[in-house]
Amino acid sequence: MKENRIINVAIGFVTGRLMFQNVLKTYINKWVEDGLIENKNVRIHVLVSYDLRYKNTNTNDYKKVPKELQDLIDSIHFYGSNEVEEEIAHLAKIDNTINADDCHLLFGEGFAKKRNIVTYFAIKLKMDKLLFIDDDEYPLATYKNNKGKLVWMGQSILSTHLQFNDHADITHGLHCGYISPIPYLVFNDLLTENDFKLFIEALSNDIITWDKIKQVIIHQKGVTYSDENILTNQESFEVEETNGMKFISGANLCFNLKNYKKLPPFYNPPGARGEDTFMSTALHDLKVVKVPCYAFHDGFSMYNYLLNGVLPIELKPIENTSSKVLNRFVSATIGWIRYKPLLVYITDRDNFEATMETMEVNLKYTIPKMCAYFKTEEFHKIMIEFHKYKNNVTFHFDEFEKTKATWTRLLKNAM
Repeated sequence: MKENRIINVAIGFVTGRLMFQNVLKTYINKWVEDGLIENKNVRIHVLVSYDLRYKNTNTNDYKKVPKELQDLIDSIHFYGSNEVEEEIAHLAKIDNTINADDCHLLFGEGFAKKRNIVTYFAIKLKMDKLLFIDDDEYPLATYKNNKGKLVWMGQSILSTHLQFNDHADITHGLHCGYISPIPYLVFNDLLTENDFKLFIEALSNDIITWDKIKQVIIHQKGVTYSDENILTNQESFEVEETNGMKFISGANLCFNLKNYKKLPPFYNPPGARGEDTFMSTALHDLKVVKVPCYAFHDGFSMYNYLLNGVLPIELKPIENTSSKVLNRFVSATIGWIRYKPLLVYITDRDNFEATMETMEVNLKYTIPKMCAYFKTEEFHKIMIEFHKYKNNVTFHFDEFEKTKATWTRLLKNAM
């Protein structure tokens, strides 16, 4: 970040949890500690796209931010369904190349469209940077030292992105904690390690690979630890393209809005996740840099007390002992299978049919074993969704292409 230049930074939250207020308070206090609030060259604006249906919340759960916190930042903006529909009507009125149907490709319900809402308004407000933060990720890193003891380190996430973002189009940090939705497994005759490997390979992509899953789930009992060398050396590196993709994740993610017209939109097939994965397929001409800051992902909402300064001396494995844990895992597998066909179609179209056939064979073999092991029939939904999304892959691909074209037209004509 250059000296003596005012930087307007948008902090983007896509949220639907009651924990939002506590997470926001933690980050604002962190910005105070890092000297960013007092720094007259950095102006921080919080942009919140909220979902009332996700956890049955109300607007006060997001908008009723204590005045003493609001006074510390430069502005805070909230985008619910009413604000978005008003903006869509405005766009359709001022730009004859954009209609309401076009806008609904970009804006609406779901993580991809809500991230687009935040990105659009950050650009409209003439922000210089946009940093996405998730409402279940905290500015902390943790690793085990050479004595096996857990070490915690605070993370200056915003400061780190500002340090590197001027020389990149996108900067992307790292994650630790409970990243995977898969509970800790002890294999047996019902489900062997090889059975589970086949299941994961049927669902996986270049990020969710068996080797990574095995390391985290089996050897680390579901916990991803920070790399002490990254924390110590504080080095960045440019992300190279792999299989037509420059991998990012949806949070701890910062856009340099100087050349905002180069940015693609977020997209996912209906009801799926993977909005960051599909954006990764459209970053060929952008410089993506991995930066040395971690966010602790509290994926099972087990460590909310970290926000109050309570640091555990041990991170426990997530056991399959509750319906909440099982439902989260089942939902994740359905989300993965919903976007896998489109991802293969984009990155390896020549082998699409062969890949789908292999997936089907592996799923038919492993799903009954998953049901027996977890004592549920819910995993059978995976095969239903697989056929549905495989059969609709060309429709989803056309929708993705139309979404990108509409986004480009919007940024060109309406800004």
